[in-house]
Amino acid sequence: MLNYIWAFMMLISIFCAIITNRMDALSGAILSGAEEAVNLVISMLGMMSLWGGLMKIAEFGGLTSLLSRMLSPLLRFLFPEYPINTPASNAICMNITANFLGLGNAATPFGVIAMKEMNKINKNSSTITPGMAMFIVINTASLQLIPTFLSVLRQKHGSLYPFSIIPALWLTSVISLVVGITSCKIFEKVYKK
Repeated sequence: MLNYIWAFMMLISIFCAIITNRMDALSGAILSGAEEAVNLVISMLGMMSLWGGLMKIAEFGGLTSLLSRMLSPLLRFLFPEYPINTPASNAICMNITANFLGLGNAATPFGVIAMKEMNKINKNSSTITPGMAMFIVINTASLQLIPTFLSVLRQKHGSLYPFSIIPALWLTSVISLVVGITSCKIFEKVYKK
């Protein structure tokens, strides 16, 4: 569906550029946008490689199990159907940790692994479990201690104070996370009835 939306937006842009006789401006915007995209990807590559590598080292070094034990009371409350120190709970823990550090791109592989592991336990693979729904909510409304990706992006685009958004980010993250978890727990109780 998203492909159709992007295709529609591109066709509308081309159509408007033809009608207003501004094809040269459209061509310039396409080329400069492509150049900026490549520059952004290259500047983010170092940061993502570093943090992705550190997360992999943490996983192999046993930090996953340690974090899973430390977060076990919270994980037991949020995901009661997944025992602690299983592949699902470890992947959930690493995803939450990566998101907490502001590493959304590094958290994605752990999120995919967590959903696959949770789906193995799922009795009806055509629907999601309450734990899967809770994971989606937590992953989407994640609490970020350090908005690494966003700060690098702000610095790349000339912000003098790239970390100045941290208080607002903390506030909105906490509010969205609390509302999301509360909603999930309410809907879970309604669903069980």
